[in-house]
Amino acid sequence: MTFEPEQLGRSQTDLAEMLRELRRRAGLTGDRLAKRCNMSQSQISKFETGKKTPRLMDVERILRALDAPPALTAEITALARIANTEWQDKRSSWRRGLEKRQTELLALESESTTLRFFLPAMITGLLATPEYVRASLAHSPGDTSKTVARKLERQAVLYDTSKSFTFLLTEQAARWAIMPAPAMAVQIDRMVSLSHLPNLRFGVIPCGTVMTRGPMNTFTVYDERLATVENFTGRLVFRDPRDIAEHLDVFALYERKALTGDPARELLSLWADAYRS
Repeated sequence: MTFEPEQLGRSQTDLAEMLRELRRRAGLTGDRLAKRCNMSQSQISKFETGKKTPRLMDVERILRALDAPPALTAEITALARIANTEWQDKRSSWRRGLEKRQTELLALESESTTLRFFLPAMITGLLATPEYVRASLAHSPGDTSKTVARKLERQAVLYDTSKSFTFLLTEQAARWAIMPAPAMAVQIDRMVSLSHLPNLRFGVIPCGTVMTRGPMNTFTVYDERLATVENFTGRLVFRDPRDIAEHLDVFALYERKALTGDPARELLSLWADAYRS
């Protein structure tokens, strides 16, 4: 399925209108449809008014209850997939202020208990030294001092032992030099230190590891409810369980190939020493 970014803003309204019209054509009240779907009438009402975005499985239950024809089922299902996907472009983040994005990330991290980070290119802010954070924001417009402070404040979540974190890094991510060698050595040392926290799991994938699937994008999965994927111009937010499951499968594939525990720490220490020398 392909879509344009502007579709993401319209899809929820369009989906609500189509579900409401389809119910009316079937001659059902919201209450009768809710009973057929084993849902509450208020839930159906929120879907039809656009106050709440239905999950794909909710839409499929409604379509089965309404005995929708195959062509219409395919159209509405595709629309539901788009409605469960959000595009956040980088320019909008710049206009709003990058520190506000840090507040949103803090909320996501606070609400989650199992967090998985796949890092094929660079180190995430949760693991970064202040110097690395500042260097990573070098191409961002305006004063980034507040954003740096917020990024560093977010790191406190790593010490919350009610949460578990898994970080998978490629060798490129760990060794990509956005700072001079001495500072990169300190950054890698920090990851070695953090890897001893009981609720953190590090996986390192060295160059030369045979993989049948390329590391296409940085992505993060929060529990099993939301996944974010980043590229140069922004990020996609997926809430469809099928998209989340796909990212969990990809994560598991890379995790099986990664070095963890002492072998990972030994490799990271070797890379840090290489920068020091």
